[in-house]
Amino acid sequence: MKFVQNTAFCFFAFLLFIQCKEGTKKEIPIVNSKNEIQYAKGLEIYKYNGYSILKVTKPWPKAKAIFTYILQEKNGKIPDSLKKFTIIPIPIKSIVVTSTTHIPALELLGVENTLVGFPNTDFISSKKTRKLIDTGKIREVGSNETLNTEVLIDLQPDIIVSFGLTDSNPTLDNLQKSGLKVMLDGDWTENSPLGKAEWIKFFGALYGLDSKASSLFSNIEKEYLNTLEIAKKATSRPTVLSGSLYQEQWFVPQGECWASFFLKDAQSNYLWSATKGTGSLSLSFETVLEKAQNADFWIAPGDFSSLKEMSDSNPHYCEFTSFKNKKVYSYALNKGAKGGTLYFEWSPTRPDWVLKDLIKIFHPELVPNHQLFFLKKLE
Repeated sequence: MKFVQNTAFCFFAFLLFIQCKEGTKKEIPIVNSKNEIQYAKGLEIYKYNGYSILKVTKPWPKAKAIFTYILQEKNGKIPDSLKKFTIIPIPIKSIVVTSTTHIPALELLGVENTLVGFPNTDFISSKKTRKLIDTGKIREVGSNETLNTEVLIDLQPDIIVSFGLTDSNPTLDNLQKSGLKVMLDGDWTENSPLGKAEWIKFFGALYGLDSKASSLFSNIEKEYLNTLEIAKKATSRPTVLSGSLYQEQWFVPQGECWASFFLKDAQSNYLWSATKGTGSLSLSFETVLEKAQNADFWIAPGDFSSLKEMSDSNPHYCEFTSFKNKKVYSYALNKGAKGGTLYFEWSPTRPDWVLKDLIKIFHPELVPNHQLFFLKKLE
């Protein structure tokens, strides 16, 4: 009898051991989390206990691939089902970015000192980051098309933030094969002003500064929406021309692109606002002249810095009423120390500044105290 009891006890103890062992293997289910992103169409961030899931759902136009990254906090436990994705310990301590549009996010978050490499550093305009470049704290890493693998391996950044134009990215593939971690940033594919600006949360998540990034974006959102309400008080909608000739073709922003949103929100009548598409429309000079010869304003005529430079390039520019009336405004006059254009660098992150500039141009009575920042009048 004692033998039977001992046997039964051992049997049940064995079952208990197996159940406990299996219990340690059993994965805790991932409870659904709310996406932290409101405006951006190509970014999703989900917060969990000890980690976040960051998804770039539109890394380039018409992309079918979705890139998923797991941001692991210190001592955070990652479910087995997520270990197939790139795991990035956060907060990161060093970074390489590849677009000037990434610089403002780093500066606003106060982490520009973690930037260790950048391609074509002359393009960077911001004085704060230029100082780091000039003191040798940020190294040149080649160009976006041919990033210098040797330099990047030597730097060993925690993460390289780049972008892809298609699903073929051999340079980035080689970097990952070398053991470096690469993330794709799709901020440039966003079409709405606030959608682009919200990508500051991408960088906030990498540094464990989600709250700070959300607060910064909330302020930008508030400024933009308040400015939008001011614009609605406009009593007129001036007609607007944009772009210029390049290799015998005139490229104008299509009606659904980022630049067109600004012109619409600033209560202007952009002459190609009804076109469908998010890129540029290629037109002949004659087509543009016929439609826009009498436009009230000409915004962003390429890289020209004076009216004389425009007319020297093509005397036919003088046929436009906006040119004759000296109502041509360009982003090309506001450059950094090495020639980088401040508009390209900062406008995606500060759309409120762009909108205020346009309202000042089209409806100066609505924002009498605003000083033009990105756009300047050509003389």
